[in-house]
Amino acid sequence: MTHETTGIPPLARRIPGYFTLSNTHESTREHILLQEERRLERTRIARELHDTWLQGLLSASMQLQVAEGWVPPDSPAKPLLSRVRNLMRKGIDEGRAALEGLRCDDAPATSLEQALADFQDELPPADRARLRIAKMGCPKPVDPGVLQQIFLITREALLNSLRHSQAKKIEVEIKYSPRKLRVTVRDNGTGIDPQLLHSGRKSHWGLTVMRERAANIGAHLRIWSKPKAGTEVVLSLPCSL
Repeated sequence: MTHETTGIPPLARRIPGYFTLSNTHESTREHILLQEERRLERTRIARELHDTWLQGLLSASMQLQVAEGWVPPDSPAKPLLSRVRNLMRKGIDEGRAALEGLRCDDAPATSLEQALADFQDELPPADRARLRIAKMGCPKPVDPGVLQQIFLITREALLNSLRHSQAKKIEVEIKYSPRKLRVTVRDNGTGIDPQLLHSGRKSHWGLTVMRERAANIGAHLRIWSKPKAGTEVVLSLPCSL
């Protein structure tokens, strides 16, 4: 069989591992293209949700505020309108946070510690004061794709604590050991209802997505929580990753 019919360069036939390297490069290229496709799709979804659903909520909230101003102060409907407006404001805030998550679903450009420090800097002063980040051991390089997932899992755990736990103290502990990387997020808040911890809140996929991300990178995720006893999220994975 000639070289022309095989399509393999003559020199490549004498290089050990040529096929393995070629396949690896092709796999890496496909992975990069897939990541870019996903990023563009997330951006498109975020833009459409912002232009339709979120803008609709904002408009409805403004109209409700006007209507509330027309109601006499002693009207029985006044407290109800105020409560509905507050619920809408909360929904808008959570919607904005969800859209930000869609837009910023990229890997941190530096280390996990730096990415979390940048996240902390973006928080309001009150939330920033509640959060403490500690590092133990000697940092080790992590595959960028794995680092992305670690950051997103940790960020989701932090956002859950900041939004829902009413905690006065939230800690992130990043521990490097010779064979393992462990990231712990703990708070002293109200805890998670056992049913929600098991199956999640309807139309909220935070816990489910965290578990899926961990499984995709071969990490172990443990979530412990009890009502009024706080919550602890522990993500651990081999340093070989």
